[in-house]
Amino acid sequence: MVLAVPAFRVKLYIPFAIPALRLLQWVRGKCFVKSYVKARLLTHDEEQARRYAEDPLIERGIAVNILLGLRDASTRIVADAGAIRTPTLVFVAGSDWVVEQGVQRQFFGRLSSAVKEICPLPGFYHDVFHETDRHIPFSKTREFLEKAFETRRHREPLVAAHRSSYTRTEYEELSKPLSILSPRHWNFVVQKLVMQTIGRLSEGVRIGWQTGFDSGESLNYVYQNQAHGLTPLGRLFDRLYLDSIGWRGIRQRKVHLEHTLHVAIQKLAQSGKAIHIVDIASGPGRYLLDTIRAHADIHFTALLRDRSANGLAVGRQLAEQLGICTVRYEEGDAFDQHSLATLSPRPHIAIVSGLYKLFSDNNLIMKSLKGLSSVIEPGGYLIYTNQPWHPQVEMIARVLVNRDKQPWVMRRRTQEEMDDLVRAAGFEKLSMEIDDFGIFTVSLARKCSGT
Repeated sequence: MVLAVPAFRVKLYIPFAIPALRLLQWVRGKCFVKSYVKARLLTHDEEQARRYAEDPLIERGIAVNILLGLRDASTRIVADAGAIRTPTLVFVAGSDWVVEQGVQRQFFGRLSSAVKEICPLPGFYHDVFHETDRHIPFSKTREFLEKAFETRRHREPLVAAHRSSYTRTEYEELSKPLSILSPRHWNFVVQKLVMQTIGRLSEGVRIGWQTGFDSGESLNYVYQNQAHGLTPLGRLFDRLYLDSIGWRGIRQRKVHLEHTLHVAIQKLAQSGKAIHIVDIASGPGRYLLDTIRAHADIHFTALLRDRSANGLAVGRQLAEQLGICTVRYEEGDAFDQHSLATLSPRPHIAIVSGLYKLFSDNNLIMKSLKGLSSVIEPGGYLIYTNQPWHPQVEMIARVLVNRDKQPWVMRRRTQEEMDDLVRAAGFEKLSMEIDDFGIFTVSLARKCSGT
């Protein structure tokens, strides 16, 4: 990967430009602003500057949603740069009028790449490959690429990342209490106090405190996306709660889960045989019931397992309301390898949604995956989710509780780590979908022959 002065932070010289642009987008919707970037700010080469100024294909305006989307995506990329292990060369222009240098160096420092170089170019403007002395970055690029491809790079699978990785370090920090002198400590204390008192006017918040914010009951309520609460204030709190970025991502994950399940079903339906599906941590399993209803022409049977008796009871009631009688609910441990390996009948599709992100230990995950790998029918499919990123991961850890009434501390898994675990269990990844926020992924994998 060669990054020529990456635009992680475009320089905006007007005070409070970002809040103003967000307000403008909210008021006017799709709109444009004129770029301040002139040819003379990009290169010292007069010929290249003239060609830039006269090029009719270069748009002088930029859509506000693109400008803000670039900033938001860049914020996530820099914060999560530790997920990147690719050999990387970063160029930094010494006299850049367009983008900020500090964020580029911050990104470089956080990279997990074993092979990485940063190359400052003193006096260069932003467009380094069209500068007067462009032979310098071209030569450096050639040297870096030749070295990278000459060296055989061994990629160590991340199956032990729960013991040593940058997300493990983050998890340990989130598990420790903050100093009482820290402003962040008091910020989270106030947030928790509000949610435990007047926040309970919100139905979703009340369910979260009662059953755990990670419970199947809580998830089922988020899927419904209908604000309820005591008094109009409670309903307002509930709407704000349901519209938080994490729950919006969860609802998009449901859409992706249903689509991925549809893809797997279509692949199997060609045989004309009945399809058996198992979800090993389903909660009520609303998404699966909705999918079964949408494929009335295909004969399904399904087993929905969970350790929560309440979640299963809600699911049975929901299935009865929808008139679906081909599903079975039972209590079960999603990490009991023997229990999973002896499921009967053997599933054609196994689903693990929203479970693995709740547990840090990869040994647990491998037991679960190996149990599924041994029981899924040959040529069958595994659908699994992951949470490689969450902008509120600290707030969740310091304010909310899980189904065991403990602080809801999550160790994020990079997508590479999650895919390595699935591969080690005997599956071949086929496809993946991700929400616009970069929070939740849904992947489809096929059981490898011979496993």
